[in-house]
Amino acid sequence: MAECVRTTLNPSHFLLHSTKTPTQNPFFSSISSFEAKPNARNYPKISLSVMSSQNQSQGQTQVPSLDALLNSGRKEEVFASIKASLHNCLSETNLQLTVPGLKSKTRGKVRDIYDSGDYLVLVTTDRQSAFDRILASIPFKGQVLNETSLWWFNRTRHMIPSAVLSVPDKNVTIAKKCSVFPVEFVVRGFVTGSTETSLWTVYKNGVRNYCGNVLPNGLVKNQKLTANILTPTTKAEDHDVPVTPDEIIERGLMTQDEFDEAREKALSLFEYGQRVALERGLILVDTKYEFGKSSDGSILLIDEVHTPDSSRYWISNSYEERFQNGLEPENIDKVCG
Repeated sequence: MAECVRTTLNPSHFLLHSTKTPTQNPFFSSISSFEAKPNARNYPKISLSVMSSQNQSQGQTQVPSLDALLNSGRKEEVFASIKASLHNCLSETNLQLTVPGLKSKTRGKVRDIYDSGDYLVLVTTDRQSAFDRILASIPFKGQVLNETSLWWFNRTRHMIPSAVLSVPDKNVTIAKKCSVFPVEFVVRGFVTGSTETSLWTVYKNGVRNYCGNVLPNGLVKNQKLTANILTPTTKAEDHDVPVTPDEIIERGLMTQDEFDEAREKALSLFEYGQRVALERGLILVDTKYEFGKSSDGSILLIDEVHTPDSSRYWISNSYEERFQNGLEPENIDKVCG
């Protein structure tokens, strides 16, 4: 998706209308979402906390270990909630038919995007896409993606501003319109992947200079790189096309200054994301970022951040042993890149 968001809608009056009935997501029972102030004319500042109810009064953030989550007594409760919601996925929306002011709808692979003139409204559905196809719908997926991105947008505000203005629904984000750069900033920390543009695929086919990065001989699949690298892509009709930094500038997709700033932000965001993930027992292997330029000339972080759709995650405590034994890492992403 390549849109930043803006709307004339007041988020306090905006509700997600669909055939989907409200169901509590067991994964996010302790997450406080971005809230719109009632009757507020101006959009509020975003604020987000991931705190257990028992620690909220103390202002302490609880970070449960991955093992604790996987072995929790709530595991069966979670599975039961997912099974009970299989018939209740948010697969399609048509807000332009019910919400005044929405002028048009653009249907992406996962998000429905509505333009109201001043702002955009992004609805993250439960659709599951892979290899440029929509495969199915998964209960709570849209909410997980939306709230995961919001958590990261909030955590990275000290590094770069985002386009987010308000979140009137767990699946909905309202954000600023901006001029979107037609480049995806893909950052990689490991030699892995299975698609045509993945680092391992091109490497095993003999490529040693990929998107401007010189790669040494002797690397093996799933090996950690000595330093994180940027492998940008441009959007084609039905797939992404790898591109070098020089080609980005030569084609006029970005100026040199714009690219340099976005590159620095992407690498910094990835390094920060890796640190945070490792604290939670995960390895952030690779991800993609999108950026836009606001009316005042500042560069904004848009789309989604460090979600299972845009990122690859491995389990950290088993990676080294499995790598040494030639086994694929344990993962919690959708395993499609």
